[in-house]
Amino acid sequence: MAIQHDTENQEFTTTRDGHEAELAYARPAEGLIDFTHTFVDEALRGQGVGEELARTALAFARDNKLKVKTTCTFMAGFVQRHHDEYADLLA
Repeated sequence: MAIQHDTENQEFTTTRDGHEAELAYARPAEGLIDFTHTFVDEALRGQGVGEELARTALAFARDNKLKVKTTCTFMAGFVQRHHDEYADLLA
């Protein structure tokens, strides 16, 4: 799945079969990224699209040595379910 990172609009996005999904974030402080909102078009739900967005965004955070805050309930749940893999990133 091709995921685009739009730094200007602070979001990770993907489109499949004309349907869109996005994971928005904010940079409230130096060295911190806050994942604020996830949206997956109804036609794409249940296909792992949100998880791919989450993994891509968390890889970006790790690669850029950013601490992670999860205001978004989807991201909070994802990180909790994969705690062993992402605990080191949490602010």
